[in-house]
Amino acid sequence: MLDTRPLLEETDFPRIFRGKLSILQVNLGYLCNLSCVHCHVNAGPKRTELMSRESIDQVLEFIDRQGIKVLDLTGGAPEMNPEFRYLVTEARKRGVEVIDRCNLTILNEPGYEDLAQFLADQKVVVTASLPCYSEQNVEQQRGKGVFAESIIALQKLNELGFGQPGSGLSLNLVYNPGGPFLPPAQAGLQADYQRELKESHGIVFNELLTITNMPISRFGSMLLSKGQFADYMQLLKDNFSEQNLAGLMCRSLVSIDWQGRVYDCDFNQMLEMPLIASDRKETYLADLLNENLEGDEIFIGEHCYGCTAGQGSSCGGALGD
Repeated sequence: MLDTRPLLEETDFPRIFRGKLSILQVNLGYLCNLSCVHCHVNAGPKRTELMSRESIDQVLEFIDRQGIKVLDLTGGAPEMNPEFRYLVTEARKRGVEVIDRCNLTILNEPGYEDLAQFLADQKVVVTASLPCYSEQNVEQQRGKGVFAESIIALQKLNELGFGQPGSGLSLNLVYNPGGPFLPPAQAGLQADYQRELKESHGIVFNELLTITNMPISRFGSMLLSKGQFADYMQLLKDNFSEQNLAGLMCRSLVSIDWQGRVYDCDFNQMLEMPLIASDRKETYLADLLNENLEGDEIFIGEHCYGCTAGQGSSCGGALGD
C-alpha cells in the first residue's frame, strides 16, 4: 500500500491547541469482517491486532481519573474484540455515554446474533456506517451483498427501538463520499436518507453524520495510485474554513490505539503521529492518568485540511453549514 505520510508532514495548517478533554476514542483493534475502500485504518478479516484486557482496564481507570463523559469505540469492527462487552458494561455502570461505531453487517454474523439486544440493553449509541442509501454505491465501497445485510441489521435495530421517537435509543448513520470529493450539505443529505430508507425499507434513524474521506491509509493509497492525490489535497485546501477550527474534534478528544498509545485523533493514529510530549517519543494512556492536557499543542499535518474543508468534518459529522 502506498504511504501518504511523507506528503502530509510538512504543512501550513494553523497551529491549534486543546480545550477541555471530554471524549475518549478507543480503537479496539483492526479485525473486521469487511474491507472497505474508504477505510482509513486498513481494517479487514485477516488483521490480528486487538486491545488486551489489561489495556482496557487502563481505559476504565483513565475514565475514572479524568471524568470522561463519552467513550467512542472504533475498530475494525470494535464488537469483534472479545473484551468489547466487558468494556461497554463497565463504562455504562459509570454513567458514561458509549458510542459504538458499527458497520451493521457484524450484527448478522454467526456468534453475534444477540449483539443488537446487548447494545439496546446497555443503551449504547449506535453510529453505523452506510455510505449511501442506494445498493450500487454501497457495494462499490464495501463489497457485494453488504447493502442488503446492512438493511437487515437496521431493521433489527429499529425493532429493538433504535431510532424510534421516545425510545431513548439513538441510531445515527454515517456517510462517506464514494470518491475524491467533499460530502454534500449534511442537512439536505439527511433528509434524502430519511425519505429513501423510510419509503423503500421502513427504516428510521436519528441523524446522518457526513465525514470527509481522509487522504491516508487505504483511501490515500488509492489517490496516489490513480494520480489524484495532489488534486484532492488542493480541493481540501481550497475549501478551508477558518470558522471550523473551534469545533475540531481533536480539541476535546484523545484517540487510543489497540496498544494503549495516545494520539490527538484517529487519523493521526493511523499516520503514527503521536500526542506531542517533550520527554517521550510515544505516549501511553498510563502516562496520562493524572495529566491535564488542556492548552497543549496538537500534532498537525496537511490531512487536517480534511476536517476544516467546507462544512467541516468530525466523528460527530459536519461542524457547520
